[in-house]
Amino acid sequence: MRIIFMGTPNFSVPILNAIIDAGHEIVSVYCQPPRPAGRGKKDRLSPVHQRANVLGLNVKHPINFNTNQAVTDFAALNADIAIVVAYGLILPQIILESTHQGCLNIHASLLPRWRGAAPIHRAVMAGDKTTGICIMQMDSGLDTGAVLLSEEVSILETDTTATLHDRLAVIGALSIVDALARLNDLEVKPQALEGIIYAHKIKKAEAQINWSGSAQEVDCHIRGLSPFPGAWFNDGDQRIKVLMSHVVDGFGNNGEIIDQVSVACQTGAVALTNLQRPGKDAMKAEAFIQGYSLPIGKTL
Repeated sequence: MRIIFMGTPNFSVPILNAIIDAGHEIVSVYCQPPRPAGRGKKDRLSPVHQRANVLGLNVKHPINFNTNQAVTDFAALNADIAIVVAYGLILPQIILESTHQGCLNIHASLLPRWRGAAPIHRAVMAGDKTTGICIMQMDSGLDTGAVLLSEEVSILETDTTATLHDRLAVIGALSIVDALARLNDLEVKPQALEGIIYAHKIKKAEAQINWSGSAQEVDCHIRGLSPFPGAWFNDGDQRIKVLMSHVVDGFGNNGEIIDQVSVACQTGAVALTNLQRPGKDAMKAEAFIQGYSLPIGKTL
């Protein structure tokens, strides 16, 4: 098939690779424009843009599709279908109708749960036991289209957003190749009207750890925000990120250090197993407390 691929972050890269490996022709890649990044604030190409350059693919990065030129350029590609995964732009109806077989979206949840921008983060943060991948026909709504194919995935107690992200990217790659091979035979299933939940974009302000929750809630919060933006607590003027944890037995006041390094919550406690000081590398708890004091009895 002649395919327009639309994606931007690391999550999209293995999916682009899989579509090419399956023998399809990528007539163009659409991704977000280069953005300033790093200490020098120099423009940096997105992961998909970088991979497309290596593969010698044509790349476009319009700011939006509000101009006649952007719409004309898209339609002129004469594509059979567009595959969209974590692209970062809302596609207007005229774009959805500009390929022969519309646009398919690869979404990292079991729709209609966790529609929106941050489905992986939100699933881990909520303590969900399962999530998955949906291949969805795009319409003008926000992740409201009919589902052609879905794959369920267990969320492990040791999962962070990073580990679940990587598993779902692989499953998304396998699923879209399967969907394209059986496109005309797949059953089109409208989404259920019950169970709709939106995965709103993660705000840095919500990353502060609230020790008054249960140990399970705090643990899910920490793992769901790892590695980015990273759950954190303040210790004086130091903002310490916690990138991994697990639930342990323990009692104390909310936020009290009851062991090195375990912290009491409203019920139970969490062991902080991977921490990071500002400007430093992340470290295992045993190494972290060699150079930073978190004494038992202190309240965070």
